Amino acid sequence: MALEYRSGILAQYPDVLTIEVQRALEALAPLDARRRELMAERAARRQERARKREPIGFLDPAATIPGTALTVAEARAGHFDGGEIPADLRRQWIQGTGPATRPRADVRAGIRNVAYALLSGADGWMFDGEDALGQVETMSLDNHRNLKLALGRDSLFLDVAEGVAGEMNAWAQGFFGRPIIQDWRTQLDFTTVLYRARGLHLDDRHIRHAGGPALSASIADLATFAVNNAATLRLAGHGLVYYLPKIQTAAEAAWWNSLLLALEAHLGLASGTVKAYVLVEQLEQCFQLMEIRAALAPHFVGFNTGRWDYINSVSDARAWDPAFLNPNIDTITMTYGYMRNYEDRVRRAVNTPDRLGRFALWQGGMEPNIPVGSEVGVAASMRRAVAGAEREQREGASGKWVAHWKMVHIVRPVWEKAGEDNQAGRPFPALTYGPEDAAGLTLLEPAPRTIPGARDLLSVAIQYGNAFLQGFQAAALKPADHFGNDDVLYLMEDMATGEIRLSILWEWIHKQAPLTDGDEVLGVRPGDRFTPALFNRLLEEEYAKLLAARSKDVHDDSKATTLPIARAIAWAYVQSEVKPPWYVDLLNLNLGVERLEAAQGRIARFLETFRTTGERITENLDFA
Repeated sequence: MALEYRSGILAQYPDVLTIEVQRALEALAPLDARRRELMAERAARRQERARKREPIGFLDPAATIPGTALTVAEARAGHFDGGEIPADLRRQWIQGTGPATRPRADVRAGIRNVAYALLSGADGWMFDGEDALGQVETMSLDNHRNLKLALGRDSLFLDVAEGVAGEMNAWAQGFFGRPIIQDWRTQLDFTTVLYRARGLHLDDRHIRHAGGPALSASIADLATFAVNNAATLRLAGHGLVYYLPKIQTAAEAAWWNSLLLALEAHLGLASGTVKAYVLVEQLEQCFQLMEIRAALAPHFVGFNTGRWDYINSVSDARAWDPAFLNPNIDTITMTYGYMRNYEDRVRRAVNTPDRLGRFALWQGGMEPNIPVGSEVGVAASMRRAVAGAEREQREGASGKWVAHWKMVHIVRPVWEKAGEDNQAGRPFPALTYGPEDAAGLTLLEPAPRTIPGARDLLSVAIQYGNAFLQGFQAAALKPADHFGNDDVLYLMEDMATGEIRLSILWEWIHKQAPLTDGDEVLGVRPGDRFTPALFNRLLEEEYAKLLAARSKDVHDDSKATTLPIARAIAWAYVQSEVKPPWYVDLLNLNLGVERLEAAQGRIARFLETFRTTGERITENLDFA
């Protein structure tokens, strides 16, 4: 099956899209047809549930998991042969996350991200190809190039790493009173490298089937990273490890498994050599955890609990239900109703033994704080960060994520104090599959729904869209009302924060959510509904704050370019009668678009197509 590359890309990236990579992509490309079937099935299930006003349920125990020979009952009982957890994954107390490049950066500037990661002291670093990696221009390929150079210990990378080590020690000396890197060359070999491929719902922007649709971004990422780095990683004593995002069903997990098997066969590796963590960030996924684990055996090593994406999926899955109304985003912590039950199901799933008596790992969620701000603000935020890590450790997590290298040495001592490599096999009650289990995964609890909460949702959603369109798919953000207040820290946010904020705003408008508190200036009383008119007024006010913000908070060069487009996308998404499933679709569609009128045309085309056919426009309209 022939593939076609965007003009000039092969000449621009001969070191990334090598002949060997191209051959691997050709070998895996036939699997893309099944991926498209799965996405059509996903959309059909979503439409059917909305039409019937029917919640997600557990699978029939007698059913066979598509793509496997296993029944649902067998998977739930652990009647499958899972893989062994390799040595370099047994202790993953802290995993950092972030991309291996920066927007529109040359190699020297972009590869600094890899140096910070590998010198951070994190047990693992998930180099992100998805939610935290911008997709402007050729960032996805720059990401792969920088990793190949860094893992191959190219002289440019070593030169950069030496300088970065000095900067990191200078910061640590001021913050901790001691350096955090003793020998920078030795430190580079400490951290296990993991790669997050893009999800099944995304298309690659640079490769497509000749005369046909775009190639799956999942296939592009898996093949490119493996071919360029597998041999290097093996020589260094490390494995090939991926994070797999946005899986919704065991059938989708089985597709990923077929992709991993095909990749291993192409590379001449034994089945099960490649390992995979699965991000649990979709509601439907929580109804099929053991089935997903079984479908990915023997590649599967663990689950990760990602807070933001899961909230978004719950909101989206219950968009049809007028009684389902989320509260303010800051109240939906990991101890809140459906979040608490979701986390509990994950830890019970990984601690169910397979046929060989093996357990899996649970990696806790993201710590988004960065220790940058006033002394009071940093101290308070770091106390919350450590308390959050202590809670996850108590609950059974073998480690957690942090969004910035500075957080590694602040949070890692929680697990150092505990001392054990991991908590795999810790006893928890067996999973059950009754009505109360299903209800718990969408359990709402009383919490505020306020005007300040709406301002937070709106301000950060637009800021995130603007950052994405500028190439910063990972960005330090906070609501505009806190600009200039260093006691309120910026949080490292990625695509998920934009997704959830627009989902909740859509929910509040279209379900006429009652507000729990009033607002004298706006003339809002407790119990008043969140109306389109109120949303439009808040939009005008929050947008004015962003236009007036200093460049540190909202880049001045974006205020007449990408910021108006981000506003247009947010408005159209929230006003759309038929809820779009992904904010990222509208952002991807407008990458590189400079005129608001052109963006509005694309937005309208997307929403009308989705409304009338249920199809998402996901391909790069500027491929040619």
